[in-house]
Amino acid sequence: MSGGVDSSVAAALLKDKGFEVIGITMCFNIGDSVGRRPNCCGLQGIEDARRVAYKLGIKHYVVNMKKSLQKYVIDDFIKEYLAGRTPNPCVRCNQYLKFDALLEKAIALDAKYLATGHYVRIAKTKKGYLLKKAKDLHKDQSYFLYRLNQDQLKYVLFPLGNYTKTEVRSLARKFGLSVADKPGSQEICFLPQGDYRDFLKSHIDNKLSSGDIIDAKGNILGRHKGVAFYTIGQREGLGFACGYPVYVTKIDPENNQVTLGRQEEVYRKSFLVKEPHFILKPARNIFTVRVRIRYNHKEDTAQVAALKGKLKISFRKPQFAITPGQSAVFYQNNTVLGGGIIERVLD
Repeated sequence: MSGGVDSSVAAALLKDKGFEVIGITMCFNIGDSVGRRPNCCGLQGIEDARRVAYKLGIKHYVVNMKKSLQKYVIDDFIKEYLAGRTPNPCVRCNQYLKFDALLEKAIALDAKYLATGHYVRIAKTKKGYLLKKAKDLHKDQSYFLYRLNQDQLKYVLFPLGNYTKTEVRSLARKFGLSVADKPGSQEICFLPQGDYRDFLKSHIDNKLSSGDIIDAKGNILGRHKGVAFYTIGQREGLGFACGYPVYVTKIDPENNQVTLGRQEEVYRKSFLVKEPHFILKPARNIFTVRVRIRYNHKEDTAQVAALKGKLKISFRKPQFAITPGQSAVFYQNNTVLGGGIIERVLD
């Protein structure tokens, strides 16, 4: 229970169906945002979750997971940006905290299931559990959960999978929950001010160094402030004009260079994926699926080929800003097959 409307309604729905519900809130000791949307695990979130638990008449526990957040999410976040990649901390939070460490704590409390407010569905088949998109495709969060496995899915419930966000807020009012109209939390909980660059400055400023900004031919266009401050496809905040729109097309941490080019130069078709994971079973050596390369990307058709413990992904059509560090998630209709982390763009 994060203190938001989604997890609160998830708890209320289960209580209404006759489950014995226990509320658990992860605490990261990161405070609350100022002048922005509330984060999901700050002090205000804990108090909101406590009030909802009291309203529902259920027990409520707060679990300090600050060390786990630092070890599995924040340290990786910093390391990836320093390496010129763009990480996805929400994927790692789900992988290592919510559905690993937190699931273990829930089971230790003799809970039969761990339920969350994610917008996603689970289907049980003869072959095993399937992870499927939510009814509300605008809120669907299956992209962030592609690393779930069969041992985890048998203990997990997603009560909101068949509801829209509008329906969830209506249910919150019906249940008399104080968070019914609470704004959604910001995406990354440990960035209370919303700017990852400020966060990096405060944590690794001594590891950042300026370098050359170049074009595809190697001509020097200017200076950058550190490769960690840039991401593939970035257009805003580059600091100078070329007479036409320019985008970040390549980040080279070894030579401390950032390459800029026109929009068409950001489109690519093929890339390598590391740390591949499949929810049900490993796929064939070569198969065709729909692939999503970031959360707000509309998945497109691509061929996936096994390659020495990694996967080569080849889109039929070039895609904008294939970004190392982000996750590539494989879909077959509304079912998540699995995915992996984008390691390197090929062409």
